[in-house]
Amino acid sequence: MTTLQAVFEKARAEDRAALVGYLPAGFPTKEGAVAAATAMVEAGCDVIEIGLPYSDPLMDGPTIQDAVHRSLTNGTRIADVLRTVEGVARSGAATLVMTYWNPIDRYGAERFARDLASAGGVGTITPDLTPEEAGPWLTASEEAGLGTVFLVAPSSTDDRIARVAECCTGFVYAASLMGVTGARESVSVAAEGLVKRTKSHTDLPVCVGLGVGTGAQAAEVAGYADGVIVGSAFIRRLLDAPDEATGLRSVRELAAELARGVRR
Repeated sequence: MTTLQAVFEKARAEDRAALVGYLPAGFPTKEGAVAAATAMVEAGCDVIEIGLPYSDPLMDGPTIQDAVHRSLTNGTRIADVLRTVEGVARSGAATLVMTYWNPIDRYGAERFARDLASAGGVGTITPDLTPEEAGPWLTASEEAGLGTVFLVAPSSTDDRIARVAECCTGFVYAASLMGVTGARESVSVAAEGLVKRTKSHTDLPVCVGLGVGTGAQAAEVAGYADGVIVGSAFIRRLLDAPDEATGLRSVRELAAELARGVRR
């Protein structure tokens, strides 16, 4: 059983959804990213996604774009991302990297997979990599023992969902809406239907992201999904904090609220 499988099995045994938190490496600082992610784990996150900062974030909303810009300004490179993964993995959480395909392609797929596994990473989420072009990455990931996660969206046809799910070995990421990332007042009504359609094509866990930012929203999504993904809400807590210590307390409080939500 892989680390990711164990996480979802544990959550299922506890009759709840898994809580997945996202932060970009290098934000608010290189050391601060590890500290914040670790605080999130200690407060209830089961899985952490470490974002690889990229200069052309196609699906990222303004909150994540702001954090990524600060990370790049801090000089964050792939080596720093791997060090962040290593630091967060020590917390015991299943740690993935969320990245656009171009940085992996330039670094070298086999090299990236090998280095990520060596750092303690358990998989990747590649939002812009299509099944038709995923062959080399699927091979490299399998050889390194990494899980692969791809995205489905409300606009995805059933055939497309089946094709995407076939490429996944970790979980399926169900984007709750068409648009960019960001916490919203309510979760898209399309999310539940998308999860149901996806589950008809795979036995893998299906996790919902985009739009979740409160304990009540987490509880709502946990009613039909295997995992609840939260990113922008954590980042906003750090962006709004007057100092790093306050930011750490704030993300810890949010993680605890969300953890209670997925257990309702």
